[in-house]
Amino acid sequence: MNAKVQQLDYRQKMTLVYSYIDQHLDDDLSLDVLSEVACFSKFHFHRLFSEYSGISLYKYLQLLRLKRASYQLVFNPHQSVLDIALDAAFSSPESFSRAFKKAFSQTPRDFRKKPLWEPWLEKYHFTAPRGTEHMDVRVIDFPKTLIAVLEHLGAVGKLNYSIEKFIDWRKQSKLSPVASSSTYGLVYSDPKTTDPDEFRFDVCGEVQQPVAQNDWGIINKVIPAGRYACIRHHGSHDQLDVKVRYLYCQWLSENNQNLADFPCFFEYINFFPEVAEHELITDIYIGLQ
Repeated sequence: MNAKVQQLDYRQKMTLVYSYIDQHLDDDLSLDVLSEVACFSKFHFHRLFSEYSGISLYKYLQLLRLKRASYQLVFNPHQSVLDIALDAAFSSPESFSRAFKKAFSQTPRDFRKKPLWEPWLEKYHFTAPRGTEHMDVRVIDFPKTLIAVLEHLGAVGKLNYSIEKFIDWRKQSKLSPVASSSTYGLVYSDPKTTDPDEFRFDVCGEVQQPVAQNDWGIINKVIPAGRYACIRHHGSHDQLDVKVRYLYCQWLSENNQNLADFPCFFEYINFFPEVAEHELITDIYIGLQ
């Protein structure tokens, strides 16, 4: 393997490293191990990693583990802080709490009670090169689907608040059980090009009958039956925009297709942190005429 790796250019080598980290986050990710993966000397690898990521290797690994810990704290309320700390490779809850507070200005327990998602999101604006992915697009007939919806309007950094609220409704109402009902997200605007106050996103769950008027703000909508282009994404939701952009900017024109009057939407096949971030599966749909 190393002989093949040595023939790759710098960006390709670093892409291998990021992929290795994603798949081995709970393993030994020392400088020795990762420089061997990239076929660089330890000195040069450390410098190159910082140049490509904008942060040090140590900080990058810590932030990835703290990201998973953050989701476990909020979305796995019965998981103990001790177990979450050990899962994040900390030797004690105390060391975990210090690192967490230094990173996010909240203790783990405070974050669990009332997470401040917007400053949290700011910590994850570093870049990491990714390899070229195979774009396998299918055209399918999608059935008419009734969905319960919580409409989000506002900065993308506040989206997790809406997701939390929708999850709470789902658990309490039992009208859209996650184990037997599909989960969707309707995307009305691109957060990279939309004013934060105007970003729109619907958090959705499949239901079998219309939801009655309620105090949660949950309303009824329908994903209409029709032809849809679908592409499957493996990995972090942070990278979904690559495939969305491909569908809109390349696939449509190459295949002489026209858009239907319905927003792009995601179907979440599984969820973080129930699975590792690199194991996430998300189907991306755009409606066709």
